[in-house]
Amino acid sequence: MLDLEYGNAYKEVLEILKHISQEDYDKIPEEKIAFFERNSNKNYAFKYDINKTLDEQNVSKKAKIIIAILFRDYWATDEQREKIKVKEQHDRQIKEQEIQNKNNLDNNLKNENITSDNNKITLYKEPLIKRIISKIMNWIKLKK
Repeated sequence: MLDLEYGNAYKEVLEILKHISQEDYDKIPEEKIAFFERNSNKNYAFKYDINKTLDEQNVSKKAKIIIAILFRDYWATDEQREKIKVKEQHDRQIKEQEIQNKNNLDNNLKNENITSDNNKITLYKEPLIKRIISKIMNWIKLKK
């Protein structure tokens, strides 16, 4: 499934690249173009309309990402490239912070059950008596 998704994305990228200037096309290494051609889905029919946006043509998210990477690596000015790198670094930090927050939440909820309903989080603590018994049992085990 994943190979098919990338194969379709490579086919979309190749079709889009047919509509850029020769100068911009020549900036892409031949090996990269050859990679797209080797791995594209030959049975996937995609036609690019220069009068429509990528969103209007339902270009896949993977193809859009590949085009963005090509822009960053080969067509962007130094100033644009620097802005892109700063944004990518910021996005990575946010993602890492979200992961850290999730891990902290998981650790804090060790003895609690959690359910989610439309982005609302409801916490259910174990009954007090169960928590007391659990602590006593752990204490007894430590004594042995």
